[in-house]
Amino acid sequence: MANNYYLPEGMPLPGWTPDSPDAGFWEACRRRELVVQRCAQCKLFRHTPEIICYRCHSFNYEWVKTSGKGVVYSYMNSEYPVHPVLRDRVPYNVVLVEIPEAGNVRMVGNIVDADYDDIYIGMPVEVFFEDHPEEEVTLPLWKRADK
Repeated sequence: MANNYYLPEGMPLPGWTPDSPDAGFWEACRRRELVVQRCAQCKLFRHTPEIICYRCHSFNYEWVKTSGKGVVYSYMNSEYPVHPVLRDRVPYNVVLVEIPEAGNVRMVGNIVDADYDDIYIGMPVEVFFEDHPEEEVTLPLWKRADK
């Protein structure tokens, strides 16, 4: 696997199709862009992507490109593998990242360059991307932006 920083061999990857509500998100990741879905009618940002706005019930949405910067809203250290191939990779850090420029939506992901004791609420982070061309997916991951 190319640029394999996080994903171990045998770990399932996100599955999406061109007509799924999250297709625009995964297509943008392949372009190395972080986008957030926004209702075209009431302008509500939302993540995870949906086909209908939960506020105004519109089926019209758009994708808004972000800078890829956010702040840690919450975090945890996973001591138990959520998949058998992660057995030798624990513990690992998981963050809930708030994207201020996109209505403060929050995205869950891995932060890969910080020890657990160095992570803090409000810590600036930025997205980076890991390509998996064989599986035709690019994963968004997080790294510190305060170094």
